[in-house]
Amino acid sequence: YDVVTSLEVVEHVTDRHGFLKSLGALAKPKQGHIVLSTINRTPRSYAIAIVGAEHVARIVPVGTHSWDQFVTPDELTEAVCDAIPGARLASLKGMWLNPLRGMWEITSDTAVNYIAHFTLQ
Repeated sequence: YDVVTSLEVVEHVTDRHGFLKSLGALAKPKQGHIVLSTINRTPRSYAIAIVGAEHVARIVPVGTHSWDQFVTPDELTEAVCDAIPGARLASLKGMWLNPLRGMWEITSDTAVNYIAHFTLQ
């Protein structure tokens, strides 16, 4: 495929290396793109994704997330480049859910949610 996406999944996967390798196998060699979004492992992500979203707002069921499974941008980049030969980080941006608009928006703040675009070379 030209583009393979996995949004808000990688933080739930037990075999991260195998999962990422399978995404790489789906993308066109030397010209494909892989787009991943996930949750960063920071104190703010714990407060927002676990305390806020699970326990206070009940947006997702309690126990959906495990903070130790959250992935820092450096960890994700290293894991993708290790699992997918020729993968290179093209861009990384933060994301946040704008409660007034009910829509996700791109931001420079990667402390909670972020989206990463990798190219295959």
